[in-house]
Amino acid sequence: MGVCCCKERNDEDIDFTNETNLSHFHLLKLIGQGTFGKVRIVQHKKTKKQFALKYMDKSICIKQKAISNIITERTILERVHYPLITNLRYAFQDDDTLFLALDPMLGGDLRFQLQQQSTLPELQVRHYVACIALSLNYLHLKRIAHRDIKPENILLDQQNYAHLSDFNIAVQFSPQQPLVWSRSGTIAYMAPEILAKKGYTTSVDWWSLGVIAFELVFGTRPFEAQSKEMLINSILNDPLVFPPNVYDTVSMDCIDIITGLLDKSPYHRLGCHTNEFEKFKSHPWFRGLDWTKLEKKQLLSPCRLKPCKIVKNELKDDGLVYSTKRMSLPLDNNSIPVTEEARCRLQLEQEFLDFNYTLMSEDNKRNSFYEKLFNNKQPDLL
Repeated sequence: MGVCCCKERNDEDIDFTNETNLSHFHLLKLIGQGTFGKVRIVQHKKTKKQFALKYMDKSICIKQKAISNIITERTILERVHYPLITNLRYAFQDDDTLFLALDPMLGGDLRFQLQQQSTLPELQVRHYVACIALSLNYLHLKRIAHRDIKPENILLDQQNYAHLSDFNIAVQFSPQQPLVWSRSGTIAYMAPEILAKKGYTTSVDWWSLGVIAFELVFGTRPFEAQSKEMLINSILNDPLVFPPNVYDTVSMDCIDIITGLLDKSPYHRLGCHTNEFEKFKSHPWFRGLDWTKLEKKQLLSPCRLKPCKIVKNELKDDGLVYSTKRMSLPLDNNSIPVTEEARCRLQLEQEFLDFNYTLMSEDNKRNSFYEKLFNNKQPDLL
């Protein structure tokens, strides 16, 4: 296999009409690291636009049995496009690595803001909650539940707008599967119906939003315990209790909306029913908020963003390579993978499809994994 190390290639040698690959980008600052790989800012050599490049080691993904989650994130991201979501711009792969190029978010995440300030001003919390609610409504209209709404997955741009990210355990419902029973997400932010192993829908995301709102305002989560089992029991059975002197801290309207979001019954929870979002937007807590301008990101944030230090990496070789061809997978005489790793790699080859947002149009979209799966009476999708 022909490869070259992670050094810049002359732009004259690059064919930008070919499938997108790593050589199309300048590698800039490293801004994050996770279980499967890293995230760094990159710049497209032709358009000069910057993106957040999320790159994941295939071997680690296979060992962690995360193939289906990675493919889910890739395919759902192709189906959505919204100002308050970290939108997918490119997807590609080489022998060892999967790449997702996303909208860059240089303001860090809400967890970072909490670590810096402990609690946030109510107006700032209202701004974030409204941004997240708009994104949830957009997803839910497409029958998509995020299932892992938490501060780490809410990213901020330089204008202090909150964006949903990390769709690797998101689920898209179909008419044939209107409910999901699996327990997925982060326990502290899981809705009671998930923990009780009852069938659930998009209602679980509104509960998670309530937990985030509580945490941003008070600096602690509404349900906490010393063990996993005790935490589950608390979420399922304990009443919602606010800190002492709560009305000296935030408004009654803020308390009311948090209470509505943290209703243990999805049948009564705020935001969970058809046309419920209009009721949510008209809540007194949002009085005076121009939702149309907010959605278009035309409003000034009520608070300045706490600067997030970005880790600077001067193009060090961290394992990225420019591949000129793919390796051959070990197959038997019937072209069936002979090892589990080969089977997983073949699945990635077939289902982690290339994506280039500059080439996509409403009239000329390829059928993806999800389009084949949900081709019967599905809602209109982008």
